[in-house]
Amino acid sequence: MKPTIRGTHSNYLNHLSSTGKPVRITRWLMLVALIVILDQGSKYLASAVLAPHVPVPVLSFLSFTLTHNPGAAFSFLSDAGGWQRWLFAGLSIVISIVLVHWLRGIPRGQLLLPAALTLVLGGALGNLWDRLVFGAVVDFIDLHYQGWHWPTFNVADSAITVGAFLLFVTLIRKD
Repeated sequence: MKPTIRGTHSNYLNHLSSTGKPVRITRWLMLVALIVILDQGSKYLASAVLAPHVPVPVLSFLSFTLTHNPGAAFSFLSDAGGWQRWLFAGLSIVISIVLVHWLRGIPRGQLLLPAALTLVLGGALGNLWDRLVFGAVVDFIDLHYQGWHWPTFNVADSAITVGAFLLFVTLIRKD
């Protein structure tokens, strides 16, 4: 597949789909960047104003509680000794490359699939940054009810969850 040429310059963010129509992913990548900025900004703010493991009640079912998770979702492998940092960072990089390649191949006019991939990619890159820079993912959103707590999460985790749900919907939807 060759990049398209527009005007006098080559646009590296365009790609020809199987139908031959250019698929612009510039806007989707800008949305990825926005997700990463929102994620990192919220984590910076949480780290600046919250003390680790001290809940700050927001609503009866929501607190902000700063935690650092060296593992994966639900603290999977969080106490594995440090090697998991590089495993999850490597997986995030590979998955991100696959998602960008997939995003480039989507025919023009589709909305739900590129939105799903964009959300997952933005979340993956937000958490990848934490793993590479801090060695753990910064989490601070704490949902709870009558003493039961959902594992603490962040904006990137939310984007990944919504994106994965949308991806599931697009893959099972019959056209």
